[in-house]
Amino acid sequence: MPTIPTQDLTGRVALVTGTTSGLGRRFALVLAKAGADVVITGRRVERLAALEKEIEALGRKALPLALDVTDVSSIENVVAKTKETFGRIDILINNAGMNVAESSLNMSPDQYDQMSDTNVKGVFFTSTRVADVMIEQGSGSIINIGSIGTHTVLPGSALYCTTKAAVGMMTKSHAKEWARYGVNVNAICPGYIQTELTGEWFKSPGGEKQLKGFPRRRLADEDCLDGMMLLLASDQGKMITGSIITVDDGQSL
Repeated sequence: MPTIPTQDLTGRVALVTGTTSGLGRRFALVLAKAGADVVITGRRVERLAALEKEIEALGRKALPLALDVTDVSSIENVVAKTKETFGRIDILINNAGMNVAESSLNMSPDQYDQMSDTNVKGVFFTSTRVADVMIEQGSGSIINIGSIGTHTVLPGSALYCTTKAAVGMMTKSHAKEWARYGVNVNAICPGYIQTELTGEWFKSPGGEKQLKGFPRRRLADEDCLDGMMLLLASDQGKMITGSIITVDDGQSL
C-alpha cells in the first residue's frame, strides 16, 4: 500500500512575519492547528499577546518577538532567538507587506523606500537569514506571500505590483539556489479577499465596478489560502519548489 503524506506539522517550527492582524494572524493559527509551534512577530510585540494565548490553547508553543523586516539586525535577532528557543526553523511564511494607494506621479521618495524596504528587502533578508538555518539542518520550506499584482496590473498600484513581481522572481531564484540543500521556496499569490477593509472598498461605486469585472463577481473567502499554505509547508508539498501559485478565485483572468 502506498504511504500517503499528510499535512500534519507536529514537531515543526514555523516563523511567520506580520502576525499582529489579517492574514498573518490567521496563518499562525492555521499552522498551530496543524501541529506546529509558531514564532509570531510584529513591530509591536504587545499586540501579539492575544494570539499567543490562542496558540497555547491549541496545545502548541508560541514565541512572540518584535520584528521590523526593514531592519536586518532585527531579522537576525528574531532568527537567533528562534534557534535558541527551538533549535530549528522548518517553515517561514514571509507575510509582512504593505501598500500605499498612490499613483506613480504622486509617489514620494519616502513612500517608495518604505514600500520597497518592506515588500522586497524584508522578504530577501528574512529569507536568507532563515535559509542559513534551514541549509544547516538540511530541510525547510519558505513560503512568500505575493499578490495577483505579481503578474497582473492593479489600478493605481504600480509600485506595489513592482515589488510583488520582484518577490516572484526572488522566489524562483532562491528556489534554484537552495534546491540542492533541501530547501523549498514557493509563493502564493492571493487576489482580493473578504476583509473589513476590502469590504468597505467594494461597497463603493468604484469597488462595485471592479467587482463586476471578476468572473465570479465576488471576493475570495478568508480561508482560501489555508490549504495551499499547508500543502507547501508539509510533506505533501516536498516536490514543489520555485512555483508561483495564484489563489484568487479567477479574479485575474
